[in-house]
Amino acid sequence: MTQRTLAAFMLALGLATLAGCASPAVITLNDGREIQAVDSPKYDKESGFYEFEQLDGKQTRVNKDQVRTVKEL
Repeated sequence: MTQRTLAAFMLALGLATLAGCASPAVITLNDGREIQAVDSPKYDKESGFYEFEQLDGKQTRVNKDQVRTVKEL
């Protein structure tokens, strides 16, 4: 294998690994609004809030009582 082939292979392997880590989600609120998240939201039992990052990079917290569904895409 040439260095160029090896570098391309390593790059492809790295991108495939990163793609497998993220599982985007849609959070549907009781009022019908939908929020898209980069990854599945984390639920904090102590505070009662779901915490996640929106597609625009904004960190968001939503009260559990406002969430109707959480679906992974």
